[in-house]
Amino acid sequence: MSTTTIDIGTLIVHSSDIREGRPRITGTGVTVQRVVGWYKLGLSPEEIAEELGHLTLAQVHAALAYYHANREEIESAIATDAAEAKRLARKHRNTGT
Repeated sequence: MSTTTIDIGTLIVHSSDIREGRPRITGTGVTVQRVVGWYKLGLSPEEIAEELGHLTLAQVHAALAYYHANREEIESAIATDAAEAKRLARKHRNTGT
C-alpha cells in the first residue's frame, strides 16, 4: 500500500490574479472565506466537503485552520463584503432598478 504525504502548508494559496488575492484552496477557486461562510452557517467540515464535492476533507480542514490562525484577516474580508453588499442593495433600492 502506497501512501502520499501532503505538506499542509501547500493546501492554501494566494494569487493576486485569482479571487482578488484572497486565500483559497490550492487548485480551486474556493476561498477560505467561502468555506468559513458555510461553517458559520452550522455545516460541519464533513458536510462542507460533501456540498462542495470536489474538495477533500483535508482541504476543508486546511481552510478552517487558516481561518482560525488568521481570524482577523478573514473576518475583515467578511465585514468588507457585507458592507459592500449593503451599499449595493441601498443603491439598487434608491435607483428603483
